[in-house]
Amino acid sequence: MKYSNIFRRAALLSFGLGLSSPLLAQEDPAPMPPEQTVFDGDYLTAGIGVAVGASYEGSDDYTISPLPVVLGSFGGIDFQPRGPGIAFDLIPDKEGAKVDFIFGPVVRARFDRQNSIKDPVVRSLGKLDVAVEVGPFAGIQVNRVLNPYDSLTAQVDVRWDVAGAHDGMVVFPSLTYFTPLSRGVVTSLSVNGEYVDDDYADYYFSISPAGSAASGLPTFTATSGWKNVGATVLTGVDLDGDVTNGGFSLIFLGSYSRMLGDPKRSPVTSIRGSANQFFGALGVGYTF
Repeated sequence: MKYSNIFRRAALLSFGLGLSSPLLAQEDPAPMPPEQTVFDGDYLTAGIGVAVGASYEGSDDYTISPLPVVLGSFGGIDFQPRGPGIAFDLIPDKEGAKVDFIFGPVVRARFDRQNSIKDPVVRSLGKLDVAVEVGPFAGIQVNRVLNPYDSLTAQVDVRWDVAGAHDGMVVFPSLTYFTPLSRGVVTSLSVNGEYVDDDYADYYFSISPAGSAASGLPTFTATSGWKNVGATVLTGVDLDGDVTNGGFSLIFLGSYSRMLGDPKRSPVTSIRGSANQFFGALGVGYTF
């Protein structure tokens, strides 16, 4: 039975993000039972949450929105949420392995500045099209780092827009440490960054002469570079105190990111918004 993966998969309901602090010194997890768990073989977690996030990347206005999530495993292929999207890990985890490898396709939609633009000046620049980013993701997970059930995962997405919106490329590396605090509580901490090319930066953060005339903002030309760096903390609480048997669970998530480079210097951020970006979510899910 994949002890560390049982806890890690339960934490994926945290909307695909995670990492934790070594608080196990306060309470060691109870030994895992020998019987089969809900995570052995095929399983599905379906959930819904409420999220609070910036109106657009770089905005200092915040909106509330629903956040559905579906994740699980079928035929040895894991699938998990990736923002508004999904990623498939095509490499089955090996029983009791110290190291697991991750590789598969990822698809993510991007609705930035497509709707819910609260700032009237930014809204005068016009709505942007929905981007659909497709590409591979790969990584490596080291199990049993500090205790029998934790893991440290490094992975990276490389995605290209195929919908004709920004027509650019996004590189998204992340490092996640995950651990249970008890049999019914899991937590994690993740650090990540996002690198974008010229096409992406120009589409979302440049101000053309026509846009300047419509909004009153100065013209600006954005180029490639690191768009942001950030960290996410999540905690998952199984409602019957045992993550191994499925059922209902609650997820609490909070993240902070800091805009960098031209995305930070762009007038949509520096004049009309903020380089400090916050995100929070509360969700409930059911695993069977």
